[in-house]
Amino acid sequence: MNGGTPSATLVVDPAEGNGAAQGRAPLVALVGPPNSGKSTLFNHLTGLRQRVANYPGVTVERRSGQVSLPTGPVEVIDLPGVHGLSPRSLDQMVTRDVLLGEQEGARQPDAVVLVLDATQLNSHLMVAEPVLGLGLPALVVLTMADELDRREGALRVSRLSGELGVEVALVNARDRATLEPVHRFLKALHTGGEEVRACPIVVAADHVEGHGAGRPLPMIDLFAARRERARALGRSAGFQAPRLSRSTQRLDALVLHRLWGPLIFAGVVALVFQAIFAWAVPLMDGTEAAIAASGDLVRTVLPESWFRSLLIDGVWAGVGSVVVFLPQILILFLFIAVLEDSGYMARAAVIADRLMHRVGLQGKSFLPLLSAYACAVPAIMSARTVEDERDRIATIFVAPFMTCSARLPVYALLIAAFIPAQPMLGPFFGQRAAVLVGLYALGLVAAIGTAAILKGTLLKGRPVPFVMELPPYRLPSVRSVGARLLDRAKVFVRRVGKVILTVTVVLWVLTQLPVTPDGETPPISDSALGRVGHVIEPVIEPLGFDWRIGIGLVTSLAAREVIVGTLGTIYGIENQDSQDFELQAALQRDLDLGAAVALLIFFVFALQCMSTVAVMRRETGGWRWPILQFTYMLLLAYVGAWAANAIL
Repeated sequence: MNGGTPSATLVVDPAEGNGAAQGRAPLVALVGPPNSGKSTLFNHLTGLRQRVANYPGVTVERRSGQVSLPTGPVEVIDLPGVHGLSPRSLDQMVTRDVLLGEQEGARQPDAVVLVLDATQLNSHLMVAEPVLGLGLPALVVLTMADELDRREGALRVSRLSGELGVEVALVNARDRATLEPVHRFLKALHTGGEEVRACPIVVAADHVEGHGAGRPLPMIDLFAARRERARALGRSAGFQAPRLSRSTQRLDALVLHRLWGPLIFAGVVALVFQAIFAWAVPLMDGTEAAIAASGDLVRTVLPESWFRSLLIDGVWAGVGSVVVFLPQILILFLFIAVLEDSGYMARAAVIADRLMHRVGLQGKSFLPLLSAYACAVPAIMSARTVEDERDRIATIFVAPFMTCSARLPVYALLIAAFIPAQPMLGPFFGQRAAVLVGLYALGLVAAIGTAAILKGTLLKGRPVPFVMELPPYRLPSVRSVGARLLDRAKVFVRRVGKVILTVTVVLWVLTQLPVTPDGETPPISDSALGRVGHVIEPVIEPLGFDWRIGIGLVTSLAAREVIVGTLGTIYGIENQDSQDFELQAALQRDLDLGAAVALLIFFVFALQCMSTVAVMRRETGGWRWPILQFTYMLLLAYVGAWAANAIL
């Protein structure tokens, strides 16, 4: 970087707070490439003191948190993972603008912690030049210290520090004991210690595109020049790349094999869906029993009144019908977290890339589509990492076809009600798991087919090559996996508490109206809610659905899983005198197999989520694509459901 030129120590007036506005905590930005350990370091520093929001005007997520130190608090922001500061993607653009103090709604950081993977130093050092060249006080943190040592890599940290002109710390982001240099650097922001050094600003045309002196280099030449400088810097610092472990080589030879790789991937998928039904049963039974017992207890304690009816027949029947599926959702996310943290998910992206190129998408589209299995909203937002605009729009358009976790309660309810629990491949794979796999596969086929149509017509273009660093295989951290499951449970509970509870209460009120002259509530089929259902019924009758399902389809526009709570409320009120009411039994009575399959297929294809429509409008800058997407998916759902009901 600077050939060992010493940096000046930044003198900090404790009363001023290192350039921060007086009275505010110093602001530190965590910057680094994806998969560098940056987010793990952020979680260790901030703990539970985190906030998540979006930067104004864009969908890039902003994670910030506070570090409490004896010298005073320090605000830390976790910027998106980037390989450079050239505005080739929205992530890089936002990171660049934040560091330059040009991002709306964000003040310029007072210092930077640059996080790099010590095992990938030759490539990760490419981001050091543009970041340190901005001249902000900085600390370079090299993570994966344990990995570097175990795989017999080498690095002279003091020599690298001299080359970069800033302090360099070799740490293990999972081990708090190694993070003392980071805490010392943060404390120095208050005390003015020598740990805080202002980086010399190296004037070069290619540091930050649009902010350098001279004529900018072409992008391909810029990349090659930075790569060569990064490698030279690594050689100067005595960097010896760690060897690939024999276990990693052996596993990759199998996992990435053209024949065995896809078969292993299919086996993993089958295991996940079998576990969703087999492993979740005891937990679901326990949850259902607890809900029923608490409802019976409240029924015996409260006198008969409208409030008891609301609480038992409305809230307990509606919300409880959805809460019972939490164990299945957590098991799904448990597998996703383990596969991601172990390093397998990156290999799955390589396997999927072979197929994605055939439909005109680039491999980078795989990761947003994969995240759509959790929720389409963050998946659409994460498509900003896809640099080609046509590929980005195509990825956004097909993301809702991937089966999100909100569909899982609907699938689980109908499959448990209409598909027998019979084995297919011994105890390892049953009929219910097979149907669930089929539904996920149907959504995937629809996504692939739609992408092929778009890339051959409205979004025609050449596919972009896919380049991805494969991380080493690692044992997932129990702490990390547990934190992600806890976060997912909180999201589910908030969704139940806000959306489903609100809809349930509104539905119950509509079942009580209009009040008859003698003060009695009408039968549910004659209530205001029932009348809405009867208006819808002629449109959906060819699909095998009645007015109850029609109401559920309307309410599911708020969130897909709301249909389960809606049906729980409707059937709960109809069966309020029966203590042994079960939603599955009620559906078996009112729907035949053809209608049940039609409802499953409808939910595979239909865009029953207004949040997805809203975020797509924001991402695409207008209503053209959201309207086309909603209409296309609704027509596909209606035709598919009609065909299923007619055939079965």
